[in-house]
Amino acid sequence: MRGDLAGGQRLQIRQVADQLGISVMPVREAMKRLEEAGLVESQPYRGAVVRTFSAEELLNLYAVRRLLEVEAARLGAAASTPDDLARLRTLRIEMEDSLVAGQVAEYLDKDEEFLAVIYAGSGNPFLVENIRRLWRRCRTYKIFGAKQEMQSGNLPELLRHQDRLLEATEIRDAGLAARATDESLDAATRRIRVALSEDQVIDGAVRASSPFGSA
Repeated sequence: MRGDLAGGQRLQIRQVADQLGISVMPVREAMKRLEEAGLVESQPYRGAVVRTFSAEELLNLYAVRRLLEVEAARLGAAASTPDDLARLRTLRIEMEDSLVAGQVAEYLDKDEEFLAVIYAGSGNPFLVENIRRLWRRCRTYKIFGAKQEMQSGNLPELLRHQDRLLEATEIRDAGLAARATDESLDAATRRIRVALSEDQVIDGAVRASSPFGSA
């Protein structure tokens, strides 16, 4: 989830257990859960390996994200509570602090928590559950995109979408929340299409030359 392991890297159960200082049984269970989440796959003669993601697969993932998240934002923003707004404002500050500190994974964790607060207002826990599953599947891409923006010094870009969503939630503007989410995912989709046209492959050690931007 931090993007530390390269796509295609073997995950030998005994070796992982030794590195973590635990027995092999919880590692076996963890491998099963990672495979169910789409982050690990079993390959003949190699065992478990970190999955690689093609640009085409990411394009499909983002198409589903758009279907779910635009509706979740629309419903959630219209049902915001004072407690929701207080939590969102706190998370907004924490996201900026993470960016200034260069903590990409921490920033993404806060970003997803921020979105989850809004989406939970939809009142549909299955909607949020499936969105979280999609976030895990495209986590590597999100890490790479955030790193690219941070390296370019364009930190405001990594907070622009959240600021628009916060504004929409504060005034309970369902339409604004839906448009902000749609535009954010549309921009990410365009970047994936560029990568797809250049036959790029995204993995845990994404090429520095990749054109992918922030998610």
